[in-house]
Amino acid sequence: MKRREFIARSALAGGALSMLDVRELLARPARADAFYFQAQEQELAFRALDVARQAGASYADVRVSRNRTQRVSTREQQITGLSDNETMGMGVRVIADGSWGFAATSGLTADELDRATRQAVAQARANAVTQLRPLELAPTEVNPDGQWTSPISIDPFSVAIEDKVALLFAANRAAMQVPGVRFVTSALSFLREDKFFANTEGTVTNQTIYRTTPGTNVTAVAADGSDFQSRSSTDVAPRGLGWEYVVDSDLEGNAPRWAEEAVQKLSARSVDPGRYDLVLLPTHLWLTLHESIAHPTELDRIYGYEANYAGTSFIYPLEDYLGRFRYGPEIMNVQGERSSPGGLSTVGYDDEGVRPRDYLIVRNGILVDAQTTREQAPWLADWYAQTGQEVRSHGCSYAQSWADVQFQRMPNVNLLPHPDRDVQLDELIDGVDNGILIDGNGSFSIDQQRFNAQFGGQVFWEIRNGRVEGMLKDVAYQLRTPEFWNSMDLIGGESTYWTGGANNDGKGQPSQSNAISHACVPARFRQVNVINTGRSA
Repeated sequence: MKRREFIARSALAGGALSMLDVRELLARPARADAFYFQAQEQELAFRALDVARQAGASYADVRVSRNRTQRVSTREQQITGLSDNETMGMGVRVIADGSWGFAATSGLTADELDRATRQAVAQARANAVTQLRPLELAPTEVNPDGQWTSPISIDPFSVAIEDKVALLFAANRAAMQVPGVRFVTSALSFLREDKFFANTEGTVTNQTIYRTTPGTNVTAVAADGSDFQSRSSTDVAPRGLGWEYVVDSDLEGNAPRWAEEAVQKLSARSVDPGRYDLVLLPTHLWLTLHESIAHPTELDRIYGYEANYAGTSFIYPLEDYLGRFRYGPEIMNVQGERSSPGGLSTVGYDDEGVRPRDYLIVRNGILVDAQTTREQAPWLADWYAQTGQEVRSHGCSYAQSWADVQFQRMPNVNLLPHPDRDVQLDELIDGVDNGILIDGNGSFSIDQQRFNAQFGGQVFWEIRNGRVEGMLKDVAYQLRTPEFWNSMDLIGGESTYWTGGANNDGKGQPSQSNAISHACVPARFRQVNVINTGRSA
């Protein structure tokens, strides 16, 4: 419903505002067929905007959100964990005297909202004492009635816990039937977030966002107890979908394959250190993409505003890199987007009410853009003017809950398929005489500027003379970001495009967790240094 409709009925609603309580709201069942927030909650949000302006704010936005999370975990035929949590409240962000202020509350009453809003304005004025220059927001279109929901078919919260447990038990049984398997764990986790946003510019949005995460981990133990190896379901990534994705993931059908690979790792040959050509499957490459491209192109990291959590970026000063820095070969195109169906960062509107657009961060191997919010986009005004682009946020503002202030978080960042033809995996392998195929992501480490890194994986296969041969283990490769991506000489085509991702991308202080997807294709890298992680010095 639009703001002008609320204004017309505000006198009728006003008497009920002081009686609204979060306990009553959480008692209401969330509905899959409609947006959750009703007139009273939305009127409270508009009231906060009015109070902010009366207190002297030049801009204000408010988010009301209700988050429900559920997790079921099992080991073999036992339930090891069950949680079902909800939280609801409102966060108010303002600009006063050219600086930000923010406050949040779970007490959804008129008096409490007035208090929190005035606190946000007072905080902004206190912050203004140290500012070097007033902040500027990039212009954006006004969306007076924005609505969006994740493209789900079945609300996962409508499925009985008994059915979820039965599915996990079936997957565990299937894995345990493989000789050599000793332990199996599996879990399902779900999120539903109902989010209402409004700002003093006239944007009003209502969104319902889902995330679904199925997962299995199989551990095999040698008969003499001398070794153990694990294989997790890294080829079943979390998605912004519903229960239908759990069914399509077929944990029970895939569990024997994961189990057999865990057992096979016990007898795999330990890798000889040296330089190898690598063929990295999307199930693995998405994480390397996340750490060495997605993180260093966050604009706040580049300028040093984000440093305490996971460091800054080697891309500095940015003016020396945009349009000049060769990230990789001409076949390399990296996209930022929040539109792909099922992407974890996919939304209709970001947490500043901006409708995100797809854009290229790397074009034909050259760095051409970064991840921005409304505050950050003006920092690139000279570059955008030079390249004929409008100064506009890429819609990268996000907060993990109503209690947290929104700031720049990465969108879905993707390595696009080969621009000219549908290259198949076999062609990548055919060109390798001495190499390793890596499937699934594993442990990793990376330095504070996203420049030097080391990545492990789940399963490693030796490539000899264009053929995949036996399994290897104890494999990790080392990289320096520019050299690594420029060693990429061939990538897969459209039919090999696959989406990975994670729910726990940390950033900020206090820290927040973001969910992101990274779609990519298999890629071939020449003469990468490989170490053996199982041998002592």
